[in-house]
Formats: sequence, C-alpha cells, structure tokens
Amino acid sequence: MVAIGECSTSTASRLFPASFRKDAAASAAVLVRRLSLPRRPCASSKVPSFGTLAVRASAPLPAAVANEASAKVIDGKYVSKLIRDEVSAEVSRMKEAIGVVPGLAVVLVGDRKDSATYVRNKKKACESVGINSFEVHLPADSKEEEVFKFISGFNDDPSVHGILVQLPLPSHMNEESILNAVSIEKDVDGFHPLNIGRLAMRGREPLFVPCTPKGCIELLHRYGIGIKGKRAVVIGRSNIVGMPAALLLQREDATISIVHSRTQNPEEIIREADIIIAAVGQANMVRGSWIKPGAVIIDVGINPVEDSKSSRGYKLVGDVCYEEACKVASAITPVPGGVGPMTIAMLLSNTLTSAKRAHNFQ
Repeated sequence: MVAIGECSTSTASRLFPASFRKDAAASAAVLVRRLSLPRRPCASSKVPSFGTLAVRASAPLPAAVANEASAKVIDGKYVSKLIRDEVSAEVSRMKEAIGVVPGLAVVLVGDRKDSATYVRNKKKACESVGINSFEVHLPADSKEEEVFKFISGFNDDPSVHGILVQLPLPSHMNEESILNAVSIEKDVDGFHPLNIGRLAMRGREPLFVPCTPKGCIELLHRYGIGIKGKRAVVIGRSNIVGMPAALLLQREDATISIVHSRTQNPEEIIREADIIIAAVGQANMVRGSWIKPGAVIIDVGINPVEDSKSSRGYKLVGDVCYEEACKVASAITPVPGGVGPMTIAMLLSNTLTSAKRAHNFQ
C-alpha cells in the first residue's frame, strides 16, 4: 500500500513516475438550460464559471453547494445514473417492440478477488437495466483452448450481443490473442485492434469505443464543456485509457499532448492544458501548481493511500491532488464518484448499441 498523506509534497510524490501502471450515447435530445455544477469546499480562489450548459434531457444535474471559492464537481455518479435510466428505457422499448433483450457475456479466468468483484458489479448493473448477463468462470490453470472455446460459443450465440474478457488474465495466457478472438461486432470493451484502428483514422467509425475513455468524453459533453479548439493533455498512454482518450479528444478537434514516463518537464506541458485527463495510477501526482487556472480535470486514477482515520485503514484518491486542484481548476471529477461509475454505464450503453445494430432497431 502506498503511504502518501494529504497531497504529500515529498520529492518522490512530486516527480513524474518512472513507470506507469498498464491500466490506469447517443439517445436523448439536447436540452439547454442554465445550471451550476456541484462544488466541494476548498480554500478561497477565484475560478471562472461556465455559461449555459448543454445537458441531455432526463433530469437536471444536481444543484451546487453555495461556495463560490471551489472548483465545480463533475458528478459521474449522478450522470451514470441518468445514462442507466436511458439504457433501461431503451431496453424496455426494444423488448416490447421486437421481443429482443440485449445480452452481455463475461469470461473470468482465475480467482482474483478484485476481478470477481468487478464481474459481480457488472452483473448487478446488467440486471438493474434489464440486460441479460451470462458468465463463465474458469480456474486459473485453464488452458487457452478452453477460453477460446467459450468465446467462440458466445460469438455464435445470437442472444449475446457483447463479450467481455475480464483482465488481467493468468500470466501463461496470451492476452492479445484472446482479446482478438472476440468478434468485432461484440467487442463492447472496444479493445479489438480493428476498433482502435477505426478510432484512430479520420472518416472511419469504430463499432465500439473503450468504456472508460468514452465515459470521460461523455462527462465533458453532459456538462457542456467545450472541447473543440482547446489544448488537452492526457497523462498516461495505456491501451485501455490514455491512448484511446487522446484519440477521442483529437476527434473532437482538441490539440493533444500526451505526457508519459519519458516526458521531460511534464509540469510545463500540463500547465498549458485547458483540459486534463489523468490516467497514470500515481496517487496525487499532479499538483495544483501544475494546473492552468480555469482548467477542467478528468481524474481517472483510483489509488489507495494510508488513512488512519478510516476504518479500512486507507482511502481512495486520484492521480490529481484534489485539495490543491480545486483551488485552481474550474471543474474536476472527484475520486471516488467521478469516472469510475461512468465505465460500467458506458459498457451497458455499448451492449445496447450492439443489440440494436444486430437487429437493425432504431
């Protein structure tokens, strides 16, 4: 467990890390109304406010706490609920119209507790919106051929519209080969190289976009935060978050810089950003002094740090020092409750999209 205090200013936590962790919706019309984003208390600091916010019709975003000194909170937990409600309504409409229920299959190999928890949460999320869930749980010493067999079966099963292989896989398995075995038409995780390739190319459309980066962009859209023409910095270049997030921002006509473990003077590059997406897996790495006044911060990181006040002995923090950043930024996602809930919401959305596409349902 990492021992870092409240946004520790130790040399080790201030320096850019030598290595990164590998991981680190269309539907409703747009309703424009003037809203304030929720805020969290921080020390006094002037920050710009947003003008008219574009929010998709469903329900108003949560009202702001009366504190003009803090960055506005981009509430991923609330937005994810709006998206789940939208998905649930569309699942019901599809079932009533053509008798089809979207289905998501998950392949879990091994006995990692964290992976089992993720799979359990995905199953509960499916049930909450009416999506059928299918699960295969194989022992850690299974052969690759067994995994391929189940993936092949799900590829051929018309009741399954999305297939997710829970990562990481046991070390003796070839992750790339197994992920590539998933039919691109059911690749709701968006990791298939053809989907990533289409995402990278102008004039091409991927069938699916990876869920966490998609959730990041969706939060910006839902809160009416402009991307076009802005300078955006993505911290981290993983295949799961950093790289596809940069591609999505580029598609939105932002000017992109990617900061990674070999970047020199990362603070200077980050300080130029209007939008920061931090996905590096390093607790409190980005300091308040690294942030341009008025920048918008999407913090993907979720890192345990020791906390003697917590009954668990630790608390979860992001890659950005929240206490410092909220004095400088105009808006920021909290950790937890920011990007995390959006990932599963986007998985549900992708599964619904796959089912609609398979049955040509509009």
